Amino acid sequence: MRLSSLVFLMATMAAALAGCTYKGVPDPQVSTRDAEWMAQIPAAQEEPRNGRYIVDDPTGEAPGTIVVDTKQRFLYLVQEGKKAIRYGVAVGDEAYGWAGTSRIARKAEWPNWNPPAEMKARWPHVRPMNGGPANPLGARALYLYEGNRDTLYRIHGTNEPEKIGQAVSSGCIRMRNIDVIDLYNRVALNTKVIVR
Repeated sequence: MRLSSLVFLMATMAAALAGCTYKGVPDPQVSTRDAEWMAQIPAAQEEPRNGRYIVDDPTGEAPGTIVVDTKQRFLYLVQEGKKAIRYGVAVGDEAYGWAGTSRIARKAEWPNWNPPAEMKARWPHVRPMNGGPANPLGARALYLYEGNRDTLYRIHGTNEPEKIGQAVSSGCIRMRNIDVIDLYNRVALNTKVIVR
């Protein structure tokens, strides 16, 4: 590559990066158990698009609100100053998608999984499972309720990180385990969740 071409390429890259309106968010501290169990889940090639970034808030919602954009496959945690933390997610495929407004009524670390009756009917091989690296709920789960009624939908980690950015779940919002730990640490019970 000629020097003039290299200089042009570097200048173009610098200009492109200068226009970015986001910055990365450091990983949260994790416990020894979290680190050991997450290490047992096969790593996936990470798409930079699905990383954890501070971005300009595209939602217009109040700070502290979680907004899931199912079309773009991002979850936003709205911050002060018209900013948001954006996480890549996997969402429900078209047949199982869910939208609405709910609240976080329960939080759990490495939760047990008890598949709902509808899922058992579709996939008779699924069985309840204790929390751990093989469990499809991953490292954390945030249980979504409408009023006092459990929607049966969750924001949770995953043992299939390669599917982040896809529409593949049965309606739940899946996150990389390190991302769901970060979100879990930042939100409280009764946090408003909007799934669009």
